[in-house]
Amino acid sequence: MNLKLPAGDFRAYLFDCDGTIADSMPLHYKAWKKALAEYGATYDEDLFYAWGGKPVRKIIADLNEMQGLAMPVDALAERKESYYHAQLPELKGIPDVLEHIEAQHGCIPFAVVSGSRRASVVGSLTALGLLDKFNVLVCADDYKHGKPAPDGFLLAASKLDVAPEHCLVFEDTELGIQAAAAAGMQSVLVAQPMRENCGTGAKAGT
Repeated sequence: MNLKLPAGDFRAYLFDCDGTIADSMPLHYKAWKKALAEYGATYDEDLFYAWGGKPVRKIIADLNEMQGLAMPVDALAERKESYYHAQLPELKGIPDVLEHIEAQHGCIPFAVVSGSRRASVVGSLTALGLLDKFNVLVCADDYKHGKPAPDGFLLAASKLDVAPEHCLVFEDTELGIQAAAAAGMQSVLVAQPMRENCGTGAKAGT
């Protein structure tokens, strides 16, 4: 397998979704750009990636503050999600991570810990045919403090009834790696695949 894991007694795997299981970052970026344009807002791709793992509502609140706007958080979140869902037929998985899911499914429990909303996560996993492989989904509305706070990972470990030190986290962002460390969990960094230009640059994020 190309993705090498650290040594440890791992009894559960916790996965971020966007950019880790699903190569969804370009699709999320396109959705953000389209939705934000309706309010005259901008979202630079570098910032988009730097904020990988940040909950959707927090992104909107921070963009409002940075750009002096008053975009409606819930309405914009719904709009952005609708644009993302429209692109789901294009979604592909991250092969290196899918290998580990296939290898350990049925042997240890899996959870998803995401900064995206539940509908987005369910849509992505369903499109990839993976939804039934996960015992627990922890999404943006399930915890108060987003990554790099450990809340989401600790909640997932509690729901799986596995001690944090026996959980291995798969993450593609620095915020996620920090959150795993804060939760007392080992982690593996999933490299972002090379991607086509999304319109304004070479990369993209949630």
